[in-house]
Amino acid sequence: MDMKLKTMLVSGLEKVFSDKEPTPVPHGFKLSLMKDDIAIFQLAVRPDTAFWMARFDAEVTVESPIAGLVTVHKVDPVPVRLAAINPSDGDYISDQPGLYPDLLRPTENGVFHVMNRQWNAFWIEVETTPETPAGTFPVTVKLTMKHPWADEQVTVSDTVQVTVINAVLPKQTLKRTEWFHADCVADYYHVEPLSEEHWALLEEQVAMAGKRGINMLLTPIFTPPLDTAVGGERTTVQLMDVTLEKGVYSFGFDKLRRWIEMGQRHGIEYFEMAHLYTQWGAAHCPKIMATVDGEYKRIFGWEDASNGARYKEFLAAMLPALTGFMESLGLKDKTVFHISDEPRVEHLPLYKEVREQVAPYLQGWTIMDALSDYSYYKEGVCELPVVASNHVTPFLEGDRPDEFWVYYCVSQAYQVANRFMAMPSYRNRILATQLYKYDVKGFLQWGFNFYNSQYSLKHINPFANTDSDGGFPAGDPFAVYPGDDGKPWPSIRLEIFWQCLCDLRAFKLLESLTDKDFVMSLIEAEGEVTFFEYPRNADYLLKLRDRVNEEIAKRV
Repeated sequence: MDMKLKTMLVSGLEKVFSDKEPTPVPHGFKLSLMKDDIAIFQLAVRPDTAFWMARFDAEVTVESPIAGLVTVHKVDPVPVRLAAINPSDGDYISDQPGLYPDLLRPTENGVFHVMNRQWNAFWIEVETTPETPAGTFPVTVKLTMKHPWADEQVTVSDTVQVTVINAVLPKQTLKRTEWFHADCVADYYHVEPLSEEHWALLEEQVAMAGKRGINMLLTPIFTPPLDTAVGGERTTVQLMDVTLEKGVYSFGFDKLRRWIEMGQRHGIEYFEMAHLYTQWGAAHCPKIMATVDGEYKRIFGWEDASNGARYKEFLAAMLPALTGFMESLGLKDKTVFHISDEPRVEHLPLYKEVREQVAPYLQGWTIMDALSDYSYYKEGVCELPVVASNHVTPFLEGDRPDEFWVYYCVSQAYQVANRFMAMPSYRNRILATQLYKYDVKGFLQWGFNFYNSQYSLKHINPFANTDSDGGFPAGDPFAVYPGDDGKPWPSIRLEIFWQCLCDLRAFKLLESLTDKDFVMSLIEAEGEVTFFEYPRNADYLLKLRDRVNEEIAKRV
């Protein structure tokens, strides 16, 4: 049997679809990066044989003096039902359903599966450490494809020259959170919440988050009241033990301490407490469980008004105990509190009322919320708003906090950066230029691992359902997949955003060697960059990072 094999090197910013021939990189393609940095390219492969065989086994090896820094994944397509809700800006790969490349699957016992008569892609990451030696190194990727039962194989190889510049990227200063849904991990793997099995799974996911630049962790002191249907509830994950004995509250923090220690093992520096009131207006109480005179039961939920006397009494006891515990760990400056997620202008009076309820207990503590109406900040109701990227203009033109935060989610679908599967990867990575230009201090996205339908009406299989059962464009609810081995498997989107954060660190390094005006002259060499306007192509980003690297190399 004659096995034909077509291969080509492809940029890491291209998404390789099974039914479309990708664009090869230019002849002489090479990569450069700093120490403690990442560079990505792909090897695209298309077997073609008329035999009935549907797939082949493939082994991928790397030959290089820095082979230990190279990781290979297979890019798997996943089903996308809801590709886009507002594709009118024209900056989507497609607005149609289909199979989109996204999942980065690790090898299975040293073997990858390659589909016949389709384009397949291997994702090659070169990730340096602060100790990596400087120099230029060949990285040769060798693919051996074997017939599963005939004595026949084909071997191909491609080499990329990788230059490691003698400079270490500075530590990430951007505060970065991508909301972590501990309940979804328990639900997907069918384990008891906060059992030892659950803690082990959580540790793996937190490790992945920390590895990819997330340094703030949503912390379920009680089950976060996020994306929950009115009257519904999510699986209980409550780190704070609450006891009500003869009308007197007491609190235990052993599980919260364990959570914090777990996060700190993996680079988490900041901890944001679950919202104190329900989403979209702060009208109700979150689900809170307690042992009441020996009986474990729910003591607050949707049936309780947020400004009710009983909840005020609870907060008066709980918040001093919680802040005292966090302060005892030296984490006062590393702790964030939330009132309610995404309140609108009509919710301002109630938001202000409940904000005043907690104010006496949170003096000197950071309170921030994702909200976009400028009146919340202008009237001093929320001192630290996290602003949707398509609503930043009033904040940029008027007053804004010194610590300015931005977020995107489902609604940021027109003109601005985002990470939906149907968007080109440059629309994910471009954010670094905007965060740098406007000196943004923090960035939030809501779905690191949300494996529920919209409103948490049911649990989903994220390998088959990428849009929360039609609730959000595919790619919005989660950035990691729950792997078969209990470890999270990354997505293209997670890895490209990590490149975005490394770009931001490179801009900061070059600024320390020159000044901000010089860095901006590189960023805006092709025209002004804003949250709404920027070059709509991958080539711009690749050339920009190469130029930044060259300028750093000249000075070190």
